[in-house]
Amino acid sequence: MIDHLGISVSDYERAKAFYTTALAPLGYSLIMEVTAEQTGHASAAGFGAEGKPDFWIGGEGAMNKPVHVAIRAKDRATVDAFYKAAIAAGGCDNGSPGIRPHYHPNYYGAFVLDPDGHNIEAVCHEPE
Repeated sequence: MIDHLGISVSDYERAKAFYTTALAPLGYSLIMEVTAEQTGHASAAGFGAEGKPDFWIGGEGAMNKPVHVAIRAKDRATVDAFYKAAIAAGGCDNGSPGIRPHYHPNYYGAFVLDPDGHNIEAVCHEPE
């Protein structure tokens, strides 16, 4: 079981603003921040639900290859809301909300590239 995941971003404040808006429809919020002094290298922000930060961004600088992160949504409307919020926050479309039958018949996902090119997905596995 994965406890948490972290990715590096090139512009910490821009990324923090993007994720604060983009992840809100999924029930995620900024849970905590740690300073560069505390980490010894860069500020970091932990996002999550129910008080547990499980998705972290760190201001170490851009990565040389983007990553893919998928966050489970409770229903298809939440996937749609994530997509709309992420685009409004400055994300770029990488796959609008819809069924992805090549994964399985109920796989409903949406993909957005964050400001650093990371592929962020919201996915619902429940039937309509």
